[in-house]
Amino acid sequence: MIKTLRTVLLAATAVVAAGFSPAMAGEFSDAQKKEIGEIVRQYLLEHPDILIEMSRKLEQQQQEAKAARAEAALKAHGKALFSGEGDLVIGNPEGKVKMVEFFDYNCGFCKRSLPDVIRLKDTNPDLKIIIKEFPILGPGSLEAARYALAARKQGMDKYWKFHAAMLKHKGRIDGKVALALAKKAGLDVKRLQKDAEGKDIAETLGRNMSLAEALDINGTPAFVIGDEVVPGALGYKRLNDIIARVRKNGCRNC
Repeated sequence: MIKTLRTVLLAATAVVAAGFSPAMAGEFSDAQKKEIGEIVRQYLLEHPDILIEMSRKLEQQQQEAKAARAEAALKAHGKALFSGEGDLVIGNPEGKVKMVEFFDYNCGFCKRSLPDVIRLKDTNPDLKIIIKEFPILGPGSLEAARYALAARKQGMDKYWKFHAAMLKHKGRIDGKVALALAKKAGLDVKRLQKDAEGKDIAETLGRNMSLAEALDINGTPAFVIGDEVVPGALGYKRLNDIIARVRKNGCRNC
């Protein structure tokens, strides 16, 4: 808040000190500009509440701009987001309501969200859940994501067991840990290693990264529910409330 208020103060002082327009700025001498700046400073000191008001307005404008960018990105990339190749789909594949989760196997909040995602699937029969690997927490996350995508070629049951085991694992996940968990899940480890090097795996991860960038997603977990981009581990109730709202209002870009 302090940084934001300082930014607002500097911006307001600069604007007023410039005479409200660049053209008018040249009409004032350095002494006059200094005097105007002092007037602005004194006014703000006597009316500090205006800084709060300005800060809130700035935050509102930033949020509106972010929402507009997300709306444009959803419109442009809706098909890839909700019906992309290489995605894991759980729940109802023909579900009326669609939810996408971007996650990283080394994200603690993603691990906490696993029970919520499972519960959402179980309590919303019209919900299609699309899970997208988004490995942003280092090389270990990238290795785990590649093995996870490759595991789908050995059957979704084995994949899901492997996926859940990695999210339930306590501690960092890297290639070595992922392969050990894959073996416990009944996967053919040699085949897994070979398939993980496939071009299709790299393409899927590339698409996920591009989608996240377009949607201004830079952390995990992040959910897209209908037309809403929802960052963070919000818990079952809040996510379920959003699902209910999308069910009621529909989705423009799904």
